Amino acid sequence: MSDIILARVSETLATEQSLESLVRQLLEMLEIVTEMESTYLTKVDINARLQHILYARNSKQMQIPEGLSVPWGETLCKRAIESRCFYSDDVAEHWADCDAAKTLGITTYMSIPIHLADGSLYGTLCATSTEKKTLSHRGEQVLQLFAGLIAHYIQKESLVMQLREANAALIAHSYTDALTGLPNRRAIFENLTALFSLARHLKRNAIIAYIDLDDFKLINDRYGHETGDQFLVEVGKRLTTGQTEDDIVGRLGGDEFLVACLSKGNSDADNAQITILRKQVSACIAGEYVLGNVHIVYPGASLGVVSVDPSHIDADGALRAADAAMYRDKKEKSKTRFLALD
Repeated sequence: MSDIILARVSETLATEQSLESLVRQLLEMLEIVTEMESTYLTKVDINARLQHILYARNSKQMQIPEGLSVPWGETLCKRAIESRCFYSDDVAEHWADCDAAKTLGITTYMSIPIHLADGSLYGTLCATSTEKKTLSHRGEQVLQLFAGLIAHYIQKESLVMQLREANAALIAHSYTDALTGLPNRRAIFENLTALFSLARHLKRNAIIAYIDLDDFKLINDRYGHETGDQFLVEVGKRLTTGQTEDDIVGRLGGDEFLVACLSKGNSDADNAQITILRKQVSACIAGEYVLGNVHIVYPGASLGVVSVDPSHIDADGALRAADAAMYRDKKEKSKTRFLALD
């Protein structure tokens, strides 16, 4: 029997990929070795003072409900840990004050705490029965072995999760403008590629607004780079106000931003949409800015708003077209200085 169990454990460790699938295999094997009616894994939440039954195998009369949460202070597991007694075939006598054991009809109980590498208590691996059962030396060894395997697997899953989270954070950082929190130039190009693909599928154009903040250097020179940074952050917030999930808003770098969206349909609608987008962007950027002790009335930015057919132009070409339109706007409009309200 020992050789069979070891062989099954080896096979399980080689093939199972999740904690749940591993534990369910081990619970089945634990039932075979101990001849108990129910085997289960618990997780203890010390802060919430609760014990949760994560996974359970109930093969006979004893039924330990999977998903059950009970107050930690009322459990057999807590009593077993405190008394350092992890087996009893007369629970009613040994732990007479445990109402949960009475309710479930537990006569024989065996468990082992699962401690992680840092010494913290994760939970317990348990086996129970309504009948008297002896704890063999082999059963005790298997219980300890399985508890160690589960602790190791939990730590491995935790490490994998940490690495995934760190990788996701790194990717998010590489696609995010550090100052404004908006998508950066790299993210903008990837988002535009996705937008163009959708536009081609729907047979629509894409509308691009290239934004250059006029006289931004004067803000930096007069009030300092910290105020200039605050101004850029505020512009970013204003541009994202009212943004839909299909709109692209990002910072290209320096004092340049971009807004892009899917067109409504035909050329007449595109022209109307360009006009509306230009007015909306101009209106949200122009106006009063309160940046700490500095008040600025900002007249607005230069805008290049174009409608492009993604079947005939790529994201880079569309951005160049919008940039050229922005420079025409900058050249044609009068040079209006901002007025500072000190």
